[in-house]
Amino acid sequence: MIADVSGSLGTDFYLLDELLTDEERQVRQKVRDFCDREVIPVINEYWDKAEFPFQFVEKFAELGIAGTSIKGYGCPGMSHVAEGLVGAELARGDGSLNTFFGVHSGLAMGSIAILGSEEQKQHWLPQMARMEKIGAFALTEPEHGSDAVALESSAVRDGDHYVLNGHKKWIGNASFADVIVFWARDAEDGQVKGFLIEKGTEGLSTRVQTGKTGKRAVWQAEIELKDARVPAENKLEHANSFKDTSKVLTATRYGVAWEGVGHAVACYEAALQYAKERKVFYRPLNTYQLIQNRLANMLAELTHIQLMCLRLGQLFDQGKMTEGMASLAKMSVARKAKQICADARDILGGNGLLLEYLVGKHLADMEVVYTYEGTDIVQSLIVGREITGVQAIAPSRRGQ
Repeated sequence: MIADVSGSLGTDFYLLDELLTDEERQVRQKVRDFCDREVIPVINEYWDKAEFPFQFVEKFAELGIAGTSIKGYGCPGMSHVAEGLVGAELARGDGSLNTFFGVHSGLAMGSIAILGSEEQKQHWLPQMARMEKIGAFALTEPEHGSDAVALESSAVRDGDHYVLNGHKKWIGNASFADVIVFWARDAEDGQVKGFLIEKGTEGLSTRVQTGKTGKRAVWQAEIELKDARVPAENKLEHANSFKDTSKVLTATRYGVAWEGVGHAVACYEAALQYAKERKVFYRPLNTYQLIQNRLANMLAELTHIQLMCLRLGQLFDQGKMTEGMASLAKMSVARKAKQICADARDILGGNGLLLEYLVGKHLADMEVVYTYEGTDIVQSLIVGREITGVQAIAPSRRGQ
């Protein structure tokens, strides 16, 4: 998020706010006010208990932001810069809620918008934009994380249906979603394809994962499909290989980069405020040279990632963003944001471990951001492939 430069904490040190349109400022402020008023005062209890705050689904609907940059179908049609600002502000409020929204609006709605037929778009997107139907995105498998292309879930055509079998893990929203975008390998041609599985489909079972140390207020589930029959028209029309899947992942990696900005801003703001108020050895913490040095370096890194995300958003809006560009941002922002959160935790000392001071939660959530939507190493290899022309990621033996 690019904070209002008039704010006392000064998280927009390079006046990037001046580069935004009025509409982008308005949506950013709307989401920021929502998080300050509704989310931050109550979310720690849900995070602590690993409970999902279902009451926020209706509140998201009232904001009118689901579908973000999708044009038509009842979606806002905002710019990609505004879309990024939404993610950053939600992450500044709480990473779990941002993940819930990102899965629904970015991965699920995005898959339908990018790869669905006109009929599929007309049926699902308006309902999902109103948050009447919630979506999930099922790609990751227990034995296939970074090597998602090697997935083993299968789809067999049987007349007017596909019979799906498979096991997925870490699937946000899946335990209560109305529609799950499920990725499976077509037995006929060996290609990875996407299918829309509706709630209540026979053979579909889910189990919420427990014991997480980050993103505790969003429910991620394991999915099992056993001979689940899905109508042939529920196959995403334009999802016919993993290259098509990658189109969705590239777009969402852009959003995850902005999420890192949000976590970093929250931690920098908390550390700066704490340094102004906390006294150590009878002096305010912010009067010590080492603390000022630490804060200055945190702000420098924060400014770097704000600039990177803003420019990438501009390129996305111009249709110039490449897969490597999105991966470079996700890799760099996640790395820097995680360090900013860690530095903030250090400045707060023992208090940094307490939920009421926020930074411990953001640091734990940033550990998740650092891994999901492609690890640091995988992102670097996507960039490496684009700049060298050489594929260093081991290809799937079953093809792409």
